[in-house]
Amino acid sequence: MTRWKLVLEYDGGAFVGWQRQNNGPSVQQALEEAIHRLSGERAEVQGAGRTDSGVHATGQVAHFDLDKAFEADTVRDALNAHLRAEAVAVLSAEPVAEDFHARFSATGRAYLYRIVNRRPPLVLEAGRAWWAPVPLDAAAMAAGAKHLRGKHDFTSFRASECQANSPVKTLDHLMVTRRGEHIEIEARARSFLHHQVRNIVGTLKLVGQGKWLPEDVRHALAARDRRAAGPTAPADGLYLTEVTYD
Repeated sequence: MTRWKLVLEYDGGAFVGWQRQNNGPSVQQALEEAIHRLSGERAEVQGAGRTDSGVHATGQVAHFDLDKAFEADTVRDALNAHLRAEAVAVLSAEPVAEDFHARFSATGRAYLYRIVNRRPPLVLEAGRAWWAPVPLDAAAMAAGAKHLRGKHDFTSFRASECQANSPVKTLDHLMVTRRGEHIEIEARARSFLHHQVRNIVGTLKLVGQGKWLPEDVRHALAARDRRAAGPTAPADGLYLTEVTYD
């Protein structure tokens, strides 16, 4: 038996999320069906992050086991051939140790959230960024983001259906950068709460609009109450960009 590690790219708008569900196609389902067509085996694919419907990935990691032997290039290229009709690409495939786990072996995850801040609506980037037609002060958003770095109780930024054992997380990196009409928010941590990044972005947008002061972000964090923070940003601006391992 060989355990395979995949690095994946996908457009989340085509799926109900990473995980298999009864209400529509998932990334996991698409991969498992492609693996079956390649090998004839029924393999369960485990992902590093269970991205929601509409959330994209440029660096998702997954693993699965196969009894049959294949070359790494064959696994990558054959899976991509079987995924032609899906919005998923296998960027790389490599055999790994049998104790490797895409989710539980991960030591860090990175997300990128993209906002396009302009008056005209989106055409080419529709479904791949959050359109913000009102002016946003990215410097104020960056000042607000500083209050969220480090180890905190992130209850105010946690979805009600979050299944994590604790709301305490360490946000190693949170940066807001403007490049022309694009505002990018990068976040890194060992792990995240459900909707944590999207709730942070929705809160920082209030700061960018001038509805909140940067200091109000700290007050929202201290409240430990989801109602104290801003709205949940749309899924289509969020990308899982990297998963790291020792």
